Amino acid sequence: MSATGHGRNGPAVTMRDVAKAAGVSVATVSHVVNDKPGARIGEDARRRVQEAVAQLGYRPNALAKTLSQGGSRFIGLVADAIATTPFAGQIIHGAQDEAWKHGYVLLVANTDGNTEAENDAIAMMLEHQVHGILYSTWYHREIVVPEILQQTETVLVDCYSTDTTFAAVVPDERQGGRTATEQLLATGHRRIAFINTTSPSPARTGRLAGYRDALESAGIDFDESLVISAEPQQEGGYASAEYVVASGASGVFCHNDRVAMGLYDGLRERGLRIPADIAVIGFDNQEVIAAHLRPPLTTVALPHYELGAAGVRVLLGLEPAPHDGPLLIACPPVMRASIHEVL
Repeated sequence: MSATGHGRNGPAVTMRDVAKAAGVSVATVSHVVNDKPGARIGEDARRRVQEAVAQLGYRPNALAKTLSQGGSRFIGLVADAIATTPFAGQIIHGAQDEAWKHGYVLLVANTDGNTEAENDAIAMMLEHQVHGILYSTWYHREIVVPEILQQTETVLVDCYSTDTTFAAVVPDERQGGRTATEQLLATGHRRIAFINTTSPSPARTGRLAGYRDALESAGIDFDESLVISAEPQQEGGYASAEYVVASGASGVFCHNDRVAMGLYDGLRERGLRIPADIAVIGFDNQEVIAAHLRPPLTTVALPHYELGAAGVRVLLGLEPAPHDGPLLIACPPVMRASIHEVL
């Protein structure tokens, strides 16, 4: 996807062509071409852009002019790798459904984390005068917002920034961790292990905090020996089985469903039955894993569809976003058969 205009002859001239000729960023070209109020651009850089525009014969896409006269019904969504994740683009699906409900069409660019492709995609959306842009990542994390997004209303989805001028919509990791632990507590388990990821992330800290919250509310002292660090995939869960067994835990909260899948294998090799001997709950609700394990895995869902839908509502001003942090979207439990009531 590239930001295109019309040249005098030959292929359409892009903003990237102008940026390369002028020796500036695509964002700077966009600022100059769109006469962005308040943009801090030096006179020399502005002059070089204007000279490159004239030399290359660049002019903004005529469709953008038409849309600017009548008001655009487009919303942009720029994602790094979301269309190829196990969640199969549920953020896109939720955003698309919500946009359509309010009379908007979603323009989607999946950039695979390529910075040049990302800048081109955003510049093209700006030329089409989108109402605003959802900027999404495939897992919850802190990001540095691309400079070019300063030019339009932007909502961060499944990510956040220390720059609080950008509204953000993220999963409530702490609530999710609390909910997972509460499912085990509700079925009578008192000694509960938590297999947490080794990867620094909001999920790692938030889910641990939720686990501790649930134990405290139940009057159970936190036991650090019951928190097991593991790589966040099947091998990590498999390797954790010996520690789980040695801990004497009757229930286990796994950082994600892949970890739970590995734990299933490790427990079975030791002759233990799920849930008769040890109850297990996961996190993420990866259907291809959770629904097809034996027994099917009780888990907590990451609300990807609702993240996309809520992002559109915030962008359109239909739902307020907090001023002091991201809008938190609840992670609901998905009950299956891997936990049971302790006798």
